[in-house]
Amino acid sequence: MAETNDTKNWPELAIGLYDKLTGRNAEISYSFDNFELNVPSSTAPNAPSAHWKMNGTLRISTRDGINGQAG
Repeated sequence: MAETNDTKNWPELAIGLYDKLTGRNAEISYSFDNFELNVPSSTAPNAPSAHWKMNGTLRISTRDGINGQAG
């Protein structure tokens, strides 16, 4: 059985996403229309959360290399 590495916190999630996308000319775009989300402060059970409301577009892109060129 393959070993799984569960993300334990938000910085680990961000680093993992960056590592997966860097060097692949990747961009992820999400469009939201009155989207509401409760974002937990940790992965602990019953962790307090922040309530986010989103309208518009969220883009996540990566660049890696010299002079900001896509990798």
